[in-house]
This record gives sequence, structure tokens and C-alpha cells, in this order.
Amino acid sequence: MAHESAAAAKKTPAETNSELAAEAPLEEGLPSARTEYGIERVEAVYRKLDRRIIPAFWILYFLCSAIRSNIGLAQTMNADVGHDLITMLGLSSNDISTALALFYVSYVIFDCPSNLVMSRLSPRVWMARIVFAVGVIGACFTAVQAAWSLKLLRFLLGVVIAGMWPGMSYYLTLFYPPSRTGKRIGQYFTAAQVSAAVVGLVSAGFQLMDGAGGLVGYQWMFLIYGLLAVVLGWTLLWWLPERPLPPGQQRERSGFMKWLPPTPEALTGEDALVHYEDLKRVYHPRAWTLRDLGLVLIDWRLWPLTLMYFGVVGVGIGTQLYGTVIIRGINSSFTGVQLSLLFAPIWIMDLIAILLVTPVSDRFHRLRPLFFSCAVCIQIAGLLTVTFAPTSNPWARYGGLLMVGFGLGPTVPICMTWTNEIFQQRHGEVGVAAASALVSGLGNLGSITTTYALYTGWPADAVPGPYQYRRSNLTMIGILCLSIVSSIVMFVALKVVGNKPSHKISSSGSSSIDGSDDFQDGAARRELQQRGFGRMWWSRKN
Repeated sequence: MAHESAAAAKKTPAETNSELAAEAPLEEGLPSARTEYGIERVEAVYRKLDRRIIPAFWILYFLCSAIRSNIGLAQTMNADVGHDLITMLGLSSNDISTALALFYVSYVIFDCPSNLVMSRLSPRVWMARIVFAVGVIGACFTAVQAAWSLKLLRFLLGVVIAGMWPGMSYYLTLFYPPSRTGKRIGQYFTAAQVSAAVVGLVSAGFQLMDGAGGLVGYQWMFLIYGLLAVVLGWTLLWWLPERPLPPGQQRERSGFMKWLPPTPEALTGEDALVHYEDLKRVYHPRAWTLRDLGLVLIDWRLWPLTLMYFGVVGVGIGTQLYGTVIIRGINSSFTGVQLSLLFAPIWIMDLIAILLVTPVSDRFHRLRPLFFSCAVCIQIAGLLTVTFAPTSNPWARYGGLLMVGFGLGPTVPICMTWTNEIFQQRHGEVGVAAASALVSGLGNLGSITTTYALYTGWPADAVPGPYQYRRSNLTMIGILCLSIVSSIVMFVALKVVGNKPSHKISSSGSSSIDGSDDFQDGAARRELQQRGFGRMWWSRKN
């Protein structure tokens, strides 16, 4: 016995934990002995996951963003020879508005159901399905010959792309604690900014292909982007990892999964053990029921988050669609090329803010509403500058637009991350899946509001003159104030009411490893305190 005890004492934590994983029935939700790994070791594992997940997400978000927005470019491509989308299909302004609106209608309707399906099936396969279907529908735009087919395809595009954005957010929570997802959401969110700045430049190449192979320029654009997304969809089946399994448990391939290509495990060996100890909550999920979903839907915490998202997404889409309109209102003598060149820096400022702010918001995760509100205040200051700066100084007004872009950047990633933090703790996986989709879907109603009620959609406000678009800008400011108020209400309410796991979750015996109110894993214990600026490059010692 003494010999066995001495031998056991020589074993490393990883060896001991591996034996426990093999002997204990982890698949039944029983915890292994607690093993604490150093923060350097834990961070190395998360960096390894970054290399597997974030580049793939960036590419898929870039392509899907391009396919979603290229209808705007198609309206002006090769217009000088009558080969633009409007002329070729004989579209009216009402046809265009309806086609754009139908996308958001289907997106809002199917966003939540798509995410719930993802939580039931393989997240990897469902994400690949979304990208593949977006590519198929995107390529089908090549064949549109009439207004009705354009409207139908826009509606179908909303159906198949629904769940992509919240699904990516949910997918991250299977590999990272929510307090570490803000930076990562921001990293792949930059793909939308790069897409907005780059796709317009790439369209110049498609215009040079006008007439080749019997297709006009915008048809080549639809076809090539669509085919690239189809190829990417298949590639993701091999590249994206499946949700992790507890150490010692073998992955079973049954049903339709037997016919799909396998993917390498995200982590193996000691890396898998480190991740298991740090994020046990994702290894022992409880299958959710309709009652669980109902508890999420009636949770009051949904609505302040939705209003936060409503404001910033509405202003973001409004700036994206009408940025050049606002710039032209600043100085009507700007040429088309000048408008394009002045529009791109708005999204460069957006990208810079994302890369600067979201990592810091992760380090001070309890202050997310402060980071959110400060960013929104920068947007408000920018819109006030655009609105009230003297028309004799157009560059001051343009500087206001750059401020809007900078303020926009971090707001959406912060809002989605805060949603994940609140609802994972309170409702588990179904909370993340449903809440992220509802906040994203319902919040996108703000896109419809700003798209069709403001700027050129408000004829009285679009009249040329010193006060052009003033009321639209002030309306956007009002929407942003609503976002700030919602974040403050949410912060105060959480302080007063708290955010303990719902009774259904905490009493299930499987979502919580030890049946207590808190998930007993390394990340949960660390999240009791903020990281702050500790372990930054300037504070590390050799």
C-alpha cells in the first residue's frame, strides 16, 4: 500500500486526471477531482483554439456579408451601358425596397429557430449548412430575370442565412467562457468592415467582365461569390471542430453523421484535459425542453439587450446604406470616386475601434455596459457634429462621420457577449442559443426602421439645403439614447435582482457540475474577479 501511495504521488496532474476521466462515468455528469492549471497553460489552450476557429469564421463572415450586400452594388454596376440590375430587370424603387425588406422579414422570423436547431444537432454541420445554402442562393441571383424572382431570392436568402451571426456567437461558447468571447467576436466581426470597404473595389473587376460568356458584370459577381461560398461550406465540414467531449468518451457517428466527413478533435492529450477542467459547463449539457425555452422567452433580461442591439444595429445599417448619401449632403460637388474613397475610412475607424476596445472589455467584463455606453456616446457626438457643424466646413462634418464609425465598432460584439454571459449563467445552452438569436433577430428591426423611414425614405427631410437630413440624424441620436438607457437599466436591474441560475437549471443535476448555483469550473472561479490589465505585455516578467 505504501508503495502504491508513493507511486501515485509521483504522477503528474494530467496523468491523475486522465485516469480519473477513464474510471469515472463522466458522461453521466459526475465531476472529476479538481485540478488547477496555471493561467499561462489555460491561455495557451485558448490560443490553440483561436487558430482553428477564428480564421474560418472570418472568411465565412466576409463571404456571407458580401453576398448579403452585393445587391446594392449591382444597382449601379455598368450603369453607363444599361447593364445595371435596375435597368436589366426594369425595377422600380418600390421593387428594390420590397426586396431589401423581405430579407429582413425572413431573417427575423427564422433566426431563433435556426439557432435552436443548431443546439440540438451538430453545430459544425449546421454552420457549414448555412454557408453552403447562402452560396447556392447567392449563385441563383445570376439567373434573376424579373422583379418577382429577385424578391423571392432575397426572402430565401434571409431564410438560409438566419442563425449565422447568433450561431457563431453560440458556437464560441462551446469552446470559450463568455468572458473571453468579446475579443473573438470582434475579431471575426471585422470581416464585415473589411467586406464593406473591399467588395466595392472588387466590383470594379467584375464590371470589366461585362459581356464575357454572355453574362453582365453583376451576374459574374453573384455567380463567383456564390460558388466560393459553396466551396467554403464543404470545407467547413472538415475544418470546424465538433463540440468537445469529456476526456475518455468516444465520439459516436450515427444517423446522417455517418455519411459526413469526420473532423479532427479540437484538442487532444493534456490540452483536452486543461480545457475540460477550465470549462466543464459545456461538457455536461442538459437536453433542453420546451419548458426551458419558455423560461428564456419570458425572461425580462431579453428586452433591455434587444433595445441595446436595436439602436446600434439600426444606426450601423443606416450608416452603411446611406453613408455616401450623408457625405454627398455635406458637399454635393463630390464625384462618385470621391464618395467611395471617403466612405471607406468610416469602416476603417470601425475596425480600429473593434480591435482596441473589445479585448479591454473582456478584461473588465463586469463593466461591459460602460464600454457600450461610451462607444454609443461617441456615435452621438459624431452625429451632432454632422448635423450642426457649419456647412461651410464640410471636413468638420466628415470628421463627425468618422466618429460615428469609431463608436459603432465595439457595440455589437459587446452586446452579443453580454447576452452570452447573462443567459449562459441563468439558462445554460438553450439560454445562449435562444437569447443570442432573439436579440439579433428582433434587434434587426432597427435596420428596417432606419432603412425605410429615414434619409431618402423621408422625402421631407431629403430636400437639398442646409438642413438636409437633420431630422433623420436627430432620430438616429434618439435611437442611440434608447440604447444607452437600456444598458443602464440592465446594469442596475442585475445589481438589484441578480442573475442566479433559474431553478430549472440549478436543480437539474447535470448543467451544474455539483448541483450548486455556479458552474464549478476553472473559468467560473476566475470570472468572480476581473482580469484587469494584469499579464499584459508590459507587466510580464521574464
